[in-house]
Amino acid sequence: MAAVFQYGVARALSDPNLKLAIDRTTVTAERKRAAALADYPQFAAARERGTAIKDHVVANLDHYLEEFERNATASGAKVHWAADADEACRIVLGICREAGARRVTRVKSMLGEEIGLPHALEEAGIERVETDLAEHIVQLAGETPSHIVWPALHKTREQVSALFKAAHRVPHEADTVEAMVESARRELRDRFLSAEVGISGANFLIADSGAVCVVTNEGNAELTTTPPRVHVVTAGIEKLVPSIAHAFAMLRLLVRSATGADLTQYTTFHCGPKRPGDRDGPEEFHIVLVDNGRSRMLRDGLREMLRCIRCGACMNHCVVYRQIGGHAYGGTYPGPMGAVLTPALEGVDKARDLPHACTLNGRCQEVCPVSIPLPTLLRGWRDRSWKEGLVPRGVRSGLGLWRFAAERPWLYRLGTAAAVRAMRLFRRGGWIARMPFAGAWTRYRDLPAPAGRTFMEQLRDWERGR
Repeated sequence: MAAVFQYGVARALSDPNLKLAIDRTTVTAERKRAAALADYPQFAAARERGTAIKDHVVANLDHYLEEFERNATASGAKVHWAADADEACRIVLGICREAGARRVTRVKSMLGEEIGLPHALEEAGIERVETDLAEHIVQLAGETPSHIVWPALHKTREQVSALFKAAHRVPHEADTVEAMVESARRELRDRFLSAEVGISGANFLIADSGAVCVVTNEGNAELTTTPPRVHVVTAGIEKLVPSIAHAFAMLRLLVRSATGADLTQYTTFHCGPKRPGDRDGPEEFHIVLVDNGRSRMLRDGLREMLRCIRCGACMNHCVVYRQIGGHAYGGTYPGPMGAVLTPALEGVDKARDLPHACTLNGRCQEVCPVSIPLPTLLRGWRDRSWKEGLVPRGVRSGLGLWRFAAERPWLYRLGTAAAVRAMRLFRRGGWIARMPFAGAWTRYRDLPAPAGRTFMEQLRDWERGR
């Protein structure tokens, strides 16, 4: 994955449209989140409560899983257990085959992406219709999501317009957002009503009732899960909360952190299949509980990462993500949370570069609604990478030379003074566009030229003058 990440970064940094597309969404998300928190003075207390809820559930996961299964089964649901991604896909495909499904509709679900469900459905010859507007865009483009809340964040409005005109049966005429949304509505409406199976994820699983909570802003989830005869939920085992009161406590954190709203337009609780007298709803209700490495994360010191409620705030505020977008990370989950999760899911040997692609400025932890210590977890992966000998020999040698100099202050100061003065030779108007050994930086942006003297030299002069 190292080569994949490096290629993805190079590709992202050379794409003139990507930064524009990322900024349009993340800057707005950052501003709206700040405004939402300013209007919610109880946020700090809510954050502490949310963290405590998730820690309590993770510490008692076996108890709440058994309670959820018992209550979900009592409501008429069929609960399935999947140890890994392959088993989860086999279970879902088996349900689809038993239902005689030729077409399934799907609500946006990062767990579905994690287990490779879209690919599995296509390989099985089952038509997959993504009903979330952004996922619809991604599907038409033959791409994967680049953000966990806004999957098509990497696309500009102009690119989406061209895509819809090429792919939709009745394309829009005016290049407005409203016209494009209407075009997608025409394209998807009949498919909502003709699918045999609807597949969703879950934002929260309610242990004391066996209910499943799903939140969206478009209403596509209700159209996906209600008309089909069969509703299938795929959810990670860490999605549990003890009760509906706890779910609403988490929703106050999730929505404000994700979109800057007080509550999503659609918050739906599904509890079993249609009952006698119900006017609509599925005849069968299946819940697939997926481990896929989560138990291993408990054992390997990544317990705090299981608090994650998938709000996306960490990537909206990440200086790295906002330069390269989500696809460069090469895994299902991008940004800071992805840099922790991907090594856990795929192995640090395959994703070593991700924890190192971080400035460790701590912004992600500051905005996390459940206080996940992301910088600490990233440093843990770096430490493990070093101990397991995964760091390239050139990097280890370079760090050895740096350590040799750093342990000898006179040598370190001599070297930095020489380097600062040498860099002055390449300065043009306060910036360095080209310089030996700095090509990885200057290939995509100019390097700020340092001051004419080192910090220690300036400090010494200041103390003399004081």
